[in-house]
Parts: sequence; structure tokens; C-alpha cells
Amino acid sequence: MAGDVPRRDTLAFKAARPSAAGQRTVLVVDDDDALARAVKRILEGEGYVVTAVHDGAAAIETIQQEPFDVILSDIHMPGMSGVDMLRVVRAYDLDVPVILMTGSPSVETAIEAVSLGALRYLQKPTPRDVLLGAVERASRLHQMARMKREALKLGGEDDARAGDRAGLQGCFERALDTMWMAFQPIVDPARGRIFGYEALMRAEEPSLPHPGAILDAAERLDRLPDLGQRVRALSAAAFERAPRDTLLFVNLHSRDLLDPTLYESASPLTKLADRVVLELTERAAVDDVKDIQSRVSVLRFHGFRLAIDDLGAGYAGLSSFVAFEPEIVKLDMSLVRDVHRSEIRRRLIESMTTLCSDMGMRVVAEGVEIADEGDCVRKCGCPLQQGYLYARPGPPFPRADLRP
Repeated sequence: MAGDVPRRDTLAFKAARPSAAGQRTVLVVDDDDALARAVKRILEGEGYVVTAVHDGAAAIETIQQEPFDVILSDIHMPGMSGVDMLRVVRAYDLDVPVILMTGSPSVETAIEAVSLGALRYLQKPTPRDVLLGAVERASRLHQMARMKREALKLGGEDDARAGDRAGLQGCFERALDTMWMAFQPIVDPARGRIFGYEALMRAEEPSLPHPGAILDAAERLDRLPDLGQRVRALSAAAFERAPRDTLLFVNLHSRDLLDPTLYESASPLTKLADRVVLELTERAAVDDVKDIQSRVSVLRFHGFRLAIDDLGAGYAGLSSFVAFEPEIVKLDMSLVRDVHRSEIRRRLIESMTTLCSDMGMRVVAEGVEIADEGDCVRKCGCPLQQGYLYARPGPPFPRADLRP
């Protein structure tokens, strides 16, 4: 399983690099000694430098010592299977092509192998020309992957993103393992006080360098429930140390509303519900969430307050407003940016703030970076503000600069 993948700091994998001039290296992994020798002989006859080992554990140990251009592995082996080995390899090398072989083919195994990033799935016995063609193509593709990364570096980018499902699973697991919550104050500058803190996820995983990348990975892997539960647990644990007169703002993905643990009385966040505001972004539609109003009723029964985030961005419909009837609305930073220079933005914020106030909703202006923006949104009737002008997100709990 992905959760069984060793942490990066427990394996000293060699960084992928081109082989010595003229050498193309292949690691053959097969518990059938006779077959491993036969494959080794065929490949060496074509000029490949071949190392053969007899199980997945030995393969991992070998890969720790040197990189390979191609890995050719049996699927069914005692101990660590070829698919399990692929998961571990992908946690550390996103590019090396892995070709899996089996004498007992099945549709299910083939689908799993390909979904986890196996380049080819070969049936034993493999004809010589098919084997050589697969290894040659894999070697060339590995060269292309290296050149693409070099090109990205020359262009000022260092793309470490996982290219397949197995690699992405490893990166996502490390993101969950290293995740922590940063907090940014939401302030009432006119009164000189902190109204609440928004919890913002952070992780020490270079391949998923920002919250959007982590969220995208969770969606691709169908792991949104795991991400949501982790964020809520970490937020609750940290907020137990927060000042008692402040609120905790926690972001929800629309699909978090389908997670039964969100509604459990014993969940960490529910225990703090009277101090928690759940934010649902306007950038995600809620139309696919059935019986949403009954779900919202359960959240309110527990004591949660609700907010609509990113108002003025994303979807223009009213489905989230109708379903949530939020107590708090957060204006998207695209409206706030340079509002003091834009009459259209100023009038729009003024109208939105007035309308929300008439409906009993409090309004927060997000993305306030300079004093002129803060002064302008306050004059538009929006006293609650959030942004770099007051504090950047940081470990629990940043001080806010509320000097006049």
C-alpha cells in the first residue's frame, strides 16, 4: 500500500543521472534464476550493462547504490511483488522506466501495473524482439525525461512533480506526513483586535510545493477525504492553544461535505465547533452534493458557523448561498487588489458589503496588502480584513500589525 512506502530519509537512493558514456544500464528482477540469466544474456548481447537480482528487496538495495536506465521486473515474486517494488521506486525516482513481466496475466494486474506507472506489461515467455524493443524504447524515453528536466532548469524551473500515479502517491503520502498548519489573522483594525485565524495547509514535500498542488494531487488520487481529515485534525490540535476570544476558519472542499467524519460528534474539529467557521469556496460547485441542506443542518446543530470564501471569483450562481446561508462572506482578493485605484471595484465591494449586511452576514476582505486598500475597503463598510498588510501566514499564532 502507499502508506507502506518508506520515508525518503530512510533510503539513500542515488540521484538519477546519465550512465557512463555509451553505457545503458538495466536492472533485471526475477526470482526465476534461469529466466533472469537468459534475459541478462540477451540484453548484454545488445550492449546493455545488466545487473540481475532475485527479489524486490534486493532490487531496492541495489537501486540505493546506483541508478539504472531501465528496470525490468517480474510481478509475482515472494515477499515484495513487482508492483510493490514499483511503488517504492516511484517514491524516489520519478523518471526511470519500469517494465513488468508476468507468466500469469490478468486484466486486473495489467490495469494496476499501468495505473501505477509501469511503462509496459509483458507476458512471459516474451519473444526476444518484443523484449529488446520494449527495453530500447524505455531507454530512449528515460533519456527524453532527463533532457526535459534539464530544459526546465535552463528555463528557471525545477519541475519535481510526479509523472505517474505511483510517484504521485508517494509524494502525496510524504505531504500528509510532513503537513502542518499555518495561520493568518483576520482582523478588525478599527477596533485593534484579532477576530479569528484562517488555517492554511503547508507541507515539506518539494514536489507538491503549495496547497493547490496538494489539493490537485488529492483529487487525482481520489484522496480528498484523507486530506480533509488531516487538515481538520491538525487545525483542531493547534487551535486548542489559541486565544479564547478568536475564531478558527477552516477551508472545506465541496466533496468534504460527503465525508461522514465531518459530522461525527467525536471528531477533533467538532469538539471546538462553537469556535469554528467552515469556509466553502465559491470556486467549487456544490450542485453534485445531494441533500446538502440536511448536511448543513447537522453542521449547525454541532455549533459550526459557515462562510462562503472567494466571493467574486469562480462560479456566479447562487447555489452555495442558498444551501449554506452563511454567517460570514469573504471577498476574493481579486476584488480587493488595487481597489483604491478602481472605481468599479470600490462600488462593487460597497454594494456587496451592504447587501450582505442587510442579510445578516459579516464580510471579510481578503488579500489586503497595502494601507490604501485597507482604508478603502473599510470606507466601503467592510471592517474585517485579512492580508499581508497585517500578518503573513505562520506557525501558531502570528501577531497582527494593528498600528494605525
